[in-house]
Amino acid sequence: MKTTTYLASKPRYEILDGLRGVAAMIVVAFHLFETYSAGPTHQILNHGYLAVDFFFVLSGFVIGYAYDDRWNRMTTWGFFKRRLVRLHPMIIAGTLIGAGLFYFGDAPMFELVMQTAWWKMLLIALLGCLMLPTPPSMDIRGWSEINSLNGASWSLMWEYIANIFYALFVRRFSKLMLGIFVAFSALLTIDITFNIDTFGLLEARSYAKYTVIGGFGLSPDQLYIGISRLLYPFFAGLLISRIGKLIKVKAGFWWCSLLITIILVIPHIGGEDHLWIDGAYNALAILFLFPLIVAMGAGSSVTGNKSVPICKFLGEISYPLYITHYPLIYVQMNWAARHPDAPLGTHICIAVAIFLFAIAIAYACLKLYDEPVREWLKHRFLMNSPKNK
Repeated sequence: MKTTTYLASKPRYEILDGLRGVAAMIVVAFHLFETYSAGPTHQILNHGYLAVDFFFVLSGFVIGYAYDDRWNRMTTWGFFKRRLVRLHPMIIAGTLIGAGLFYFGDAPMFELVMQTAWWKMLLIALLGCLMLPTPPSMDIRGWSEINSLNGASWSLMWEYIANIFYALFVRRFSKLMLGIFVAFSALLTIDITFNIDTFGLLEARSYAKYTVIGGFGLSPDQLYIGISRLLYPFFAGLLISRIGKLIKVKAGFWWCSLLITIILVIPHIGGEDHLWIDGAYNALAILFLFPLIVAMGAGSSVTGNKSVPICKFLGEISYPLYITHYPLIYVQMNWAARHPDAPLGTHICIAVAIFLFAIAIAYACLKLYDEPVREWLKHRFLMNSPKNK
């Protein structure tokens, strides 16, 4: 006799969904401005890279809420299947979009693009669709990203690692043990943001000292930054979910959206001579402000004819937008590099057009591909399957 491993979705935290969408929109704008950046200290929307750390806090909270009380009805493999169904279709879509636009990204800073044979590009696409990171020796763009076709997929690799770590080990932690683990993880965040470099791995990233920028490659420094960026935010979010001490505020979505926007767009602090001040800001945002915003968003309610549909739309579009926008950024970089003398208005129009096009592509992927595919996968692999299979 068969029993189902399918578990109906719990009520969603609409405000958290909406905040994920707000942060995703800022990430797209951040990357569009990054094309014209002279480096981290001069970047417009300067701290947009911290959106990834905010996403990890959100993910940890949602994982705890969605799955902590279900392990008596769900196997570890059942959990992995649910996460694959939720995340992997859009990983494939983002990689394929990147493959389709690869040769349109022949910018001067991407010297390997036109040297890459079509079969090698397709091989990298296959690895990207399987979420297998490529080593620097297989780099086909020149940035040593784990996926040369879609740079944004690096954070999903760490998201997968967090889900595996949670399912195999951390779900069994008591609140006290989880709290100790989170406190230890905070030390890694401090090590990076204050450039203490306890393990001697950060010298290679002199361009981004006192920030958490990194995690997108397989070199020792990038792996250390990636795991450090993951551990505290994700499992702090899980701890918030387990403790259940949420904060209720009126107009919670709007206040939380304002806070996350200010945190991500505030200019660099301290200048070139006092980089540690900006490092302290990175630490403050990750260790305290992001968990606070998640607690506020989860503890508040969203009401009104405007707030509810806005949160719903932003929540739906957030993941498709994040995972599909970066191939368009490669194309924008190519255009900007080849038209340095174009009028400022033209550059602005191109950037706005790409921003809107990224939203349109994400929404089309959501409605025409992601939702139908996930629904099919749920019926095929999650419903009416043996619990202990």
